[in-house]
Amino acid sequence: MTILGARGLRRTYGTRDVLRDATLSVGEGERVGLVGRNGSGKSTLAKILAGIESADAGEVVRRTNLRMGYLTQTPELPAGARAIDVVLAGLVPWQAAVALHTELSAKLERGEGDQASLLERQAAAAAKVELLGGWSMRHEAETILDHVGIRDPEAIVDPMSGGERRRVALAQILVASPELAILDEPTNHLDVEAVQWLENWLVERHTGALILITHDRYLLDRVVTRTLEVDDGEVFSYEGGWGMYLEAKAERMAHAERVESNRRNFLRRELDWLRRSPQARTTKQKARIDRAQAAIAQAPMRVERTATIAMDAARSGNMIIEAESIAVDIAGRRLVSDFTLRLSEGERIGIVGNNGCGKTSLLRVLTAVVPPSAGVLRHGKNTRIAYLDQERSGLRDDLTVFENVAGDRGPIELGGETYDTRTYLERFLFSPQDQRQKVSTLSGGERARVALARLLRDGANVIVLDEPTNDLDVMTLGALEEALIDYRGTLLVVTHDRWFLDRVATSILAFEDGRVTQYQGGWSDWSERRAEALADAARAAAARKVAAAPVVVAKPVARKGLSFTERHELDGLLEKVDAAEQQVGALEAEMCSEGFYARPQADQAALLAKLEAARGVAATLVARWTELEERRDG
Repeated sequence: MTILGARGLRRTYGTRDVLRDATLSVGEGERVGLVGRNGSGKSTLAKILAGIESADAGEVVRRTNLRMGYLTQTPELPAGARAIDVVLAGLVPWQAAVALHTELSAKLERGEGDQASLLERQAAAAAKVELLGGWSMRHEAETILDHVGIRDPEAIVDPMSGGERRRVALAQILVASPELAILDEPTNHLDVEAVQWLENWLVERHTGALILITHDRYLLDRVVTRTLEVDDGEVFSYEGGWGMYLEAKAERMAHAERVESNRRNFLRRELDWLRRSPQARTTKQKARIDRAQAAIAQAPMRVERTATIAMDAARSGNMIIEAESIAVDIAGRRLVSDFTLRLSEGERIGIVGNNGCGKTSLLRVLTAVVPPSAGVLRHGKNTRIAYLDQERSGLRDDLTVFENVAGDRGPIELGGETYDTRTYLERFLFSPQDQRQKVSTLSGGERARVALARLLRDGANVIVLDEPTNDLDVMTLGALEEALIDYRGTLLVVTHDRWFLDRVATSILAFEDGRVTQYQGGWSDWSERRAEALADAARAAAARKVAAAPVVVAKPVARKGLSFTERHELDGLLEKVDAAEQQVGALEAEMCSEGFYARPQADQAALLAKLEAARGVAATLVARWTELEERRDG
């Protein structure tokens, strides 16, 4: 059943048609991914579907009383509110039912009014609270806030960073569980563990429909069942997630190329015939002329533009960056201690860890933006660093795209070729008209492309990227990945994008329990090793617990039959054995579930310990049943 539909949407900004004939529909419970290059109109379309903006033409039809939740890239939160208040504010009916129950309970306690009527209304309010999620919704809200990285649910939202405010807004939508959730780049500002948790939540817990705008290709592949691409103002639909979309898109483009090739061949033949200018103009010949003229008037196939990113690596010496036993402190708190690293040419290191653990602070120390709190940092004399921070702080909003990148420079040399600034910017998908735009008017993805173009114009032998994938479309990400793979210099990158890390990184620096450890391989290699280490730790903890238990040696007793109490115990023992074994099976199934290793480390260890304990209980019950059975038969 369709819950939302749009037909013929058009939206114009200035002289540019962002949407010109966008048509789509979303069914009940359907999970739809929305993809397209930066500036294609994805966020504009999402705002129109959510009712935040209006289209210049076309219509949007929503099911009556459709409950919707929309995560914008810049959420507005009520001033002075606590994070928990913002999240619970999304539960309007639940809040009203709880408030009514509290009011009625107070009246009953004071002995006001008709007690029987109040009791009846109180019971009805309690039943409604249960129907709307129960009395534990506040605990649920606090748990979700913790999972998305907001550790203090009582924190006031006003001083929060933009990323923290987005996480609060995301938690509000997840708790409210709307019939349709529209999430615009929900993984921005989440760490890797939070992204994995969100992925599992959307697959396992979210029961409504979903429109998901994201550059996270693993998320698209696992969560969505259909992919919508916004391209040249229109919307194209493909079945499946990212992988299936790529295959179908390639086939569509190949078909379009065949059609265009046939059109060109037809034109070549017909133009040749027209040039011969036959004297007789029969009806049949006139029809042939009309067909040729129609083919000439037909617009040629639009060639899809993709970013072409290239970078040069300046020569580096034997020593690039060396860190020896360094420490990193922020506001009196030690984030990194006794850290040693020696960078080699061609090494591409991905840095992962929870938000707030010190990833960005470590980058700032390694690039000599700030000194280490302890230890020694050395840079080679030929080391040249290009650093892209999260805020894209090198850009000036009052200047145009061209002015930000050109500065007072002359031609740009890359890969042995020389480009003027306009041609160079066209490689980053900025047309001559786009280059005249002020940076203040750009979308987040367009700003990111300007920042990349500015960063990569100078040859550097060390590139440092802090969350480069935020706001970039997947097409530009693919081009950036290819360029980094071919890059001969050294790369340090902080990112939560698992696909990016698997494609680019040669090793991972992981912040784990106060330590920073280096692992060879990409994100999947590190994740697999980490899961194995957690399982080994849980087994070792369970073994230590068993070893520490006191051993009681029973004195040998003469074998005898069962007492009345033992016979009664034996009668119910098989049921207990069965229940214990079912508990073991349930815990084993939970441990093998797809979302298990996305949970917090403490939750994983707790479940593993619980499983070991359950196995012990089951083994004890089986041993007791065997003993009693043998004595009964003896």
